[in-house]
Amino acid sequence: MPACKMPRLHAHQIRHDALIVACPTVSYESAMKEEFLHYVWQHQYFDKNDLRTETGELITVLKPGHRNADAGPDFLNARLQIGEVEWNGAVEIHLRASDWLRHQHQTDKKYDQVILHVVYTADQAIQRTNGSGIPTLALAPRIALSLVNSYRNLVELPAASATLPCAALLSQVPVITRTMMVERALLERVEQKADAMTAVHAQLGDDWEATAYHALAAGFGFKKNSEPLARLAKALPLAVVRRHRHEVRPLEALVFGQAGFLAETEATATDDYIQELRREYEFLRHKYQLAATALPAHEWNFLRLRPANFPTVRLAQLAAVLHARPVLFNALLTAGSVQVLEQFFAAPVSDYWRQHYQPGRPGKVPALGRGSVHLLIANVVVPLRVAYARYVGQPELIESAVALLEQLPAEHNYLTDQYEAVGFAHRSAADSQGLLSLSRAYCQPRHCVRCAIGSRILQQNLVVR
Repeated sequence: MPACKMPRLHAHQIRHDALIVACPTVSYESAMKEEFLHYVWQHQYFDKNDLRTETGELITVLKPGHRNADAGPDFLNARLQIGEVEWNGAVEIHLRASDWLRHQHQTDKKYDQVILHVVYTADQAIQRTNGSGIPTLALAPRIALSLVNSYRNLVELPAASATLPCAALLSQVPVITRTMMVERALLERVEQKADAMTAVHAQLGDDWEATAYHALAAGFGFKKNSEPLARLAKALPLAVVRRHRHEVRPLEALVFGQAGFLAETEATATDDYIQELRREYEFLRHKYQLAATALPAHEWNFLRLRPANFPTVRLAQLAAVLHARPVLFNALLTAGSVQVLEQFFAAPVSDYWRQHYQPGRPGKVPALGRGSVHLLIANVVVPLRVAYARYVGQPELIESAVALLEQLPAEHNYLTDQYEAVGFAHRSAADSQGLLSLSRAYCQPRHCVRCAIGSRILQQNLVVR
């Protein structure tokens, strides 16, 4: 075994129970993440008996501080007594003390407020920008070995072996804890989507009708074409759409022309309707000076899509909604049920697009499916309503928005099926969205210490003196 530097230990720290007393080897440190030490410090899950700095000063933790989500030290407003002096300030956490230098904190004045450097391994003394030393606390000899091993068992599990790292340990977790964590993950997912809506709303000068238009356009992309459809909404301003939404032909000319689908091809050379749209578009693009913002056709994705999901079909469906619904935002905001929203999206496409998948290529095209409508409700309507509720300060609107998800059927895919197989409730789209968020934000990146389920499992293996 390679030699390593042992942190300074005091006689009381050398135990033969569940505390780590051996040299903190690379095998532990390489598997550990700083967020584990954040968790340990936040909850004070370490031996605090005769707690001392590396220079031997006695430490009393009066208040560990609160997590900082912005740039700067990890914990703010901590209150500590170090030696004879009581300090108020920040706590910074690293795996190794030398990470302070690697992250260039010695030149960053934001870190001058740090009163304690908490590390797993103290391998170097560190200073503030003015050269004054910062007390260091090494946690390696103070964290229960059982807690470290439990953490390693979670984060080191091969990604392909299970969607849920703690699947085999779920019996240790009460059902209420699992349920509340899924609900928390759901709200986080909705809030993230609402943040995106809020950003669009700000870019559009606080215009909620324009925000609804942009959100619907991106939503009709259904992942594969969400990005080009979002750009199409920018390339075709709502003000122009409003002037022509009462007539199908000019509206479709604008939509398909700005999307780049009206260029003459062999398939459209003898297609009378597309020829009409092209002539209409040529006139309108000059009138509104749209040519510079039009999208090229090659930016749209057709690969591995069924014809019913082709972007040309989605554009026709979007045009149908824009034509049939003169007011977007108020209708989406006030709809009291999923059934009302299903009627909102039940706008029939024009005769041409009932019979064509692409310009000049005939074929019978199904209407916008119920499943697609439900995805639009989950990914557009709900976050749009949550963003508005936060904007006007009406939290009850958030509850009514999330309640729409509870009216939608569960979404089944390989991720949700695996959670359902190990006992998670999966009754509605609210459960589906929560499970997807749990997987992507916690389980896949192995952020177990941030998860109530993982935290509960770690607590079962905790020994703190």
